[in-house]
Amino acid sequence: MRSQHLQWRGHRPKRLSHQEGFTLIELMITVAVVAILAAIALPSYTQYVQRSHRANARAALLQTAQWLERAATAQGSYPAAAAIPAGVMAVEGGRYNVAVSAINAATFVLQAAPNAAQSADPCGTFQLNEAGVRTQVATETVAAPLPAQECWNR
Repeated sequence: MRSQHLQWRGHRPKRLSHQEGFTLIELMITVAVVAILAAIALPSYTQYVQRSHRANARAALLQTAQWLERAATAQGSYPAAAAIPAGVMAVEGGRYNVAVSAINAATFVLQAAPNAAQSADPCGTFQLNEAGVRTQVATETVAAPLPAQECWNR
């Protein structure tokens, strides 16, 4: 009688043998889709992160070059490398090290060398001189860096 009473109110008794959940096939399809999405997204994300760190290195090189130009305007010649404040050559993120590779009273050459996770960056080392010439230099891990125009403009 009780089951008839429940049916009259629109309720149905639940079957105890019916199990709910995902099948193994459904789970494997979901895992495969996630793996494909990750395989597509991860390289793009890595390239994006490398480009952002390249931009930080270029900005630090340009900032250091500006500082040297202002000092040369005030003093009549470029100062010694030791006179450049460390904060001027600091690169946000720490994936590049900016250094003065050559300097005298009339010329300078600055370099931003990649380190750590950035060391395999295909752009290699960024280089900038007093005339504003932008070049790429090979590193231990990158024997033939990409052209300067491709690295400085992206």
